[in-house]
Amino acid sequence: MPVQKLKDYLDDNGVKYTLISHSPAFTAQEIAELAHVPGKWLAKTVMVKIDGRMAMAVLPATCRVDIDLLKEAAGAKTLQLATEDEFKYLFPGCAVGAMPPFGNLYGMKVYAADILKEDEEIAFNAGTHSELMRLKYRDFDRLVKPTVAKISRR
Repeated sequence: MPVQKLKDYLDDNGVKYTLISHSPAFTAQEIAELAHVPGKWLAKTVMVKIDGRMAMAVLPATCRVDIDLLKEAAGAKTLQLATEDEFKYLFPGCAVGAMPPFGNLYGMKVYAADILKEDEEIAFNAGTHSELMRLKYRDFDRLVKPTVAKISRR
């Protein structure tokens, strides 16, 4: 079952979504394959520390975060990838590494790759390593209000 906080938030905001169950998987590419979702639709969440504060970078499974581009988009002095030990306690109810890209629910800034908006829908981990949630990109954008920028490379 998806993290209840996210489900309630989407339901309260009238967002239509689909849940996709799959065998446990831990890499974005493996998840996309198991769930029969195009890799460019699967939004992975990469945790970063921007000037010492935790933030989310959201990008397609087929891409890698570009630290220099993200640092520029954030107007940051320092930016580094966060370790699991640094963020695992921030997402109660979520498996480590399976947090949904809704940083607004956890009090953190979200940076989304501009290429995500090229597709009508996105899918992402729903708090577990065996379930995805799929919804319209416009709903994600409306609720999360991410900073959209070129932050990744294919």
